[in-house]
Order: sequence, then C-alpha cells, then structure tokens
Amino acid sequence: MDTRFDELLDFPTNQTFKVMGVAHEDLPEQVVSCLQQHAPGDYSPAVKPSSKGTYHSVSISVRVTSKEHMETIYTELAKLELVRVVL
Repeated sequence: MDTRFDELLDFPTNQTFKVMGVAHEDLPEQVVSCLQQHAPGDYSPAVKPSSKGTYHSVSISVRVTSKEHMETIYTELAKLELVRVVL
C-alpha cells in the first residue's frame, strides 16, 4: 500500500477507522481484537446498523504512530472475514 498519509497528517495522531461489515454480533469484537494486536488500547466501538439491517458500521478511534502503522491497520482490518469495507 502506497499512501500519502505522511503528507496529510502529523504523527502520532488519533484516527477514526470506520469498518463496514456483515451484521453479526462478532464484528465489533473481531475489529477490537485486530486493533489490540496492532495498537493496544482501551477501545469503545460505536456500532450502527444499516437501514435494512444487513450491515453494521463500527467506528473506532485509534492512536496511530506512523504512515506504516496506519497502512498496517487498514490492511489487517480488511482481512477480517466479516469486513466488507474499511474507511
């Protein structure tokens, strides 16, 4: 992944990741578990269902320390089975 995060942000910074995935009770837990591996912390995800209830969005603020750290988090969250999009 070759992004321009380093040109747009000053690190370290807090970044809100929005993860959209299948409406499943394990989605927030999987997202937090993934984040704990790459950015340990005390997370309180905000979960919002889609209008039809098919998908959930999980918003969570994470302290990122570098461009590479941010790219790693995006990549690892996208690998989760229940996840469809990471913003």
